[in-house]
Amino acid sequence: MLLGTDNEGKTAWYRAAEWSMLENLQIVWEWAEEKLTTEEIQNKLLLGTDNKGRIAWHKAAEWGRLESLQIVWEWAEDKLTTEALKNKLLLGVDNEGRTVMHVAACMGNLEILQKVREWAEEKLTREEIKINCY
Repeated sequence: MLLGTDNEGKTAWYRAAEWSMLENLQIVWEWAEEKLTTEEIQNKLLLGTDNKGRIAWHKAAEWGRLESLQIVWEWAEDKLTTEALKNKLLLGVDNEGRTVMHVAACMGNLEILQKVREWAEEKLTREEIKINCY
């Protein structure tokens, strides 16, 4: 039930993050922590992709859901390795080759773009930023 997906490959947790339903996001997260392994949380919730290769973090950025983006980042920092944060959240691409920074820029969401830039500056090297973010 927690890991089931709809016809677009999205879990209930993904949908809650996408639409910034913060209370639902919290409830599903708490339930997941009780019922799922760390590996399932990492791979199916935090890094689980829809049928377009996007993770919930991409969708929160696309729709300008800063609260969701921040919550997912905080939980990801707790559950993922630094390498996964870098390579899957900050530098991970969807099926169109877009990173979360591309998505935020395409949608014209300056607030999201600035926040993602802050996180990128914390986690990525200058070279990684130059090659992947600009």
